[in-house]
Amino acid sequence: MDRVTIKGTSEGLVITLGEGPLHEVTAELEARLRGKASFFRGGRVALHVGDRPLSAEQLQEIGSLLESLGMGLWAVGSDHPTTLVAIRELGLESIVPAQAGPPEPGPASPDQVPGLVLHRTLRSGQALRHAGHVVLIGDVNPGAEIVAGGDIIIWGKLRGTAHAGASGDEEAVICALQLAPSQIRIASLIARSPERGRAPKAAEMASVQNGRIVVERWDKVDRSGT
Repeated sequence: MDRVTIKGTSEGLVITLGEGPLHEVTAELEARLRGKASFFRGGRVALHVGDRPLSAEQLQEIGSLLESLGMGLWAVGSDHPTTLVAIRELGLESIVPAQAGPPEPGPASPDQVPGLVLHRTLRSGQALRHAGHVVLIGDVNPGAEIVAGGDIIIWGKLRGTAHAGASGDEEAVICALQLAPSQIRIASLIARSPERGRAPKAAEMASVQNGRIVVERWDKVDRSGT
């Protein structure tokens, strides 16, 4: 069974690395590409690696391999925190893969899982899932979704769906500069955006209070802990 798939799209090549030791998978990739080197030369490559953890050095080696064959790596799709950090270090575009279902519950609490910070906008059909806290610097468009085991902080507009505390944490919060979601969830509680004639003028935070989701202006929230 092939551990490497290569597809052509209007934006270039999409290469997906399957399971197996990285050196074996990259060797198969090199053999496949060299077999049609003249055909692939000049292609822009979006690389999908799934939940495989890759360092910046490992991604750079794959990029160098592609470059030696006349191709350029411009984007990487992954849902592993280590790989996402490497993508940012190398200045590559991050492709958020859509997945089915919420994060699998584990023994670690969201505070024990490395937080995820992304600079991007989630477009319709895209989904981001992470077991810890998520900070997104960008917008969540209608039809897009974020699911987090902990808090969700959006430095932009939330107009899609957000589910914080997905593993059952009712102390999780959802914050956004403009909170106008199609739906928000905290733990097992669900709320929809209220009908209002204009967008909120200030950042807002959604939290669970007395068994229901309440939305307040961020600057009016009591942070005294009392």
